[in-house]
Amino acid sequence: MKRVEKNGHAAPDPEVVEKAQRRRFTAEYKADILRRADACTPGTSELGALLRKEGLYGSHISVWRAQRERGAFDALEPKKRGRKAKRRDEVTLENARLRRENERLQHRLYQAEKIIEVQKKLAAILGNPIPDESEKNGENE
Repeated sequence: MKRVEKNGHAAPDPEVVEKAQRRRFTAEYKADILRRADACTPGTSELGALLRKEGLYGSHISVWRAQRERGAFDALEPKKRGRKAKRRDEVTLENARLRRENERLQHRLYQAEKIIEVQKKLAAILGNPIPDESEKNGENE
């Protein structure tokens, strides 16, 4: 955040960022803050001063303490928000590729069969019929 001089006093820059960034705290930072918060004398304003200095809320401390008590120290690491990415292994990728290739080849086979069918009809119209596969197999036996 930039500071702008105004009448000899420092003032925060009034520019608002286009999209606010969510704060992320590392496990080490959380552990350090919890250690410092636990060292504060109860009934004094030490904890409030610490929170103001660090820009934190009391809810941060209570949530982090609960995580620590559950033994979820690894849970102190910030989590990525949103849906979990689907794990795509090699077998799934190969299966998808083979399915696409199969569909493409089936389409080409369908086109080839239609072309052969048209050629047979044209040959029959011109007086030179093309024998079917079943007729050819019957003659050879």
